[in-house]
Amino acid sequence: MTNTKKQYLISFSLIGVILLMDQILKIWIKTHLHIGEEIPMIGDWCKIRFIENEGMAFGFSFGGTIGKIALTLFRFIASGAILYYIIYLIKKQKTPMSVIICMSMIVAGALGNLVDSCFYGMIFTDSYYQVATMFPPEGGYAPFLQGKVVDMFYFPIIESTWPQWVPFIGGNDFVFFNAIFNIADASISIAVVWMMIYYILVQFFI
Repeated sequence: MTNTKKQYLISFSLIGVILLMDQILKIWIKTHLHIGEEIPMIGDWCKIRFIENEGMAFGFSFGGTIGKIALTLFRFIASGAILYYIIYLIKKQKTPMSVIICMSMIVAGALGNLVDSCFYGMIFTDSYYQVATMFPPEGGYAPFLQGKVVDMFYFPIIESTWPQWVPFIGGNDFVFFNAIFNIADASISIAVVWMMIYYILVQFFI
């Protein structure tokens, strides 16, 4: 097997595996839990907590319905552009495998959340106060491009209260790392950090 074929195989296999894992877990969460329901995993700092968001990473929203559609279309275009760039890098035959892997993880993450945004509204009922039904005869909770992204990983490593002497927020609850995310988000974040470390090492130490 040539190096080019090997890179293609690794890249597209990685995209497929991440996308499959992401969707299997999301579908299980969607069809077994309702919004806000938790499953403790390791003590109080590692939990599964089911939430949905409008499509941005770590639960952020963007611009209502129009912003949601625009974000979904942007993610679609960006995914295609990055996928094209991966093919370009592989054809160059001089790109390190680590870069190919990182770009593949970013594409997989983008596609994972894109599937939710495009189709979940059409194929699921909503999850408020109930467990969602997949492929309901009456139709889903939202039209094409307006589905919500399923998130579930929650790591509240430190849960405490701000000291009273802290201005404005004294006495308020404090949670260290309160973001809730999914496999797709994690794939993108890990790849971006990995790329940053790689280029720092190349720039200053290699």
